[in-house]
Amino acid sequence: KSVSGCSGQLLPGHPGHFCLPNLSRIMSRSKAQGVMIFVVLFVLATLLFLYSSSNGNTIISYISLPSSRKFYFFRPPLDLRLWGVKNGYLPVYGNKTFKLHCQECALITSSSHLLGSNMGLEIDQSECTIRMNDAPTTGYEKYVGSKTTIRVVAHSSVYRVLRKPQEFLNKTSEMMLIFWGPPNKMQQEKKGTLFRLIQKASMTFPSLSTFIISPQKMRQFDDLFRDETGRDRKKSRSWLSTGWFTMVIAVELCDRIHVYGMVPPNYCSQRPLPKKMAYHYYEPKGPDECTTYLQNERGWKGNHHRFITEKKVYARWARRYNITFSNPKW
Repeated sequence: KSVSGCSGQLLPGHPGHFCLPNLSRIMSRSKAQGVMIFVVLFVLATLLFLYSSSNGNTIISYISLPSSRKFYFFRPPLDLRLWGVKNGYLPVYGNKTFKLHCQECALITSSSHLLGSNMGLEIDQSECTIRMNDAPTTGYEKYVGSKTTIRVVAHSSVYRVLRKPQEFLNKTSEMMLIFWGPPNKMQQEKKGTLFRLIQKASMTFPSLSTFIISPQKMRQFDDLFRDETGRDRKKSRSWLSTGWFTMVIAVELCDRIHVYGMVPPNYCSQRPLPKKMAYHYYEPKGPDECTTYLQNERGWKGNHHRFITEKKVYARWARRYNITFSNPKW
């Protein structure tokens, strides 16, 4: 039977002859609405992208963590104090072992924000002090202190460090140097040039403890970057910075870490823009700090450090690993 005004189907056997709606028409209408919503969202996203691209001061964030757990497995946070591989730090000369633990560490950056800070005395009172590459203390003691427990040195800074032994190798009776770099340059079995230079320096200054990060440990640093940022270092054309190695080493060795001179992740995107500051405190005519950070963060031709991305990771680590920042404070 047919029922007036019913474009659907009758419910057979039901005393009221209820009219069922036309399901295909409803599904068609829902599909059309879904397409319309998708088109609107696509247009809005396109407009937002065009607006962001046209703004020359916009920072393109390098961190791109997947938003859906359906497509990405989030592992629980890794405890870096229990992190590591056996023989992660290889002695360059002799049978010295990498054993050090500090309750409180001062990690001194190379930033010119330290100039005028008068933090030298406070830094030297720390149980352990950690410095990077060829950042000197002579002439800057008032701002950065003079004590050095550990110096972390990149392969690109080896020559600059070894050229000034009185500053970097023989200034204190006991000091530890940790070198990192490509295995083909830094490992003994590869007979790398840099390894031979470091070995010669170690033999010349026997009180100096020198170590090289093992290939297995280097891979761990890469894996850690991938886990914390969602990006593969090599595929994303990135170089890990000496700051990345130094911060991780500090977390491994220190119960508390006080970082001096490191700016927060959003520092270079502030409005008005921060005043120009030299990237290194010991190179007043060197490149501007924010210019260096932004160029590396945005760069895709060739490999680049992702300084801002690394600082975002440090911000997440701060509470977990008892890290504080000063000059500037954040």
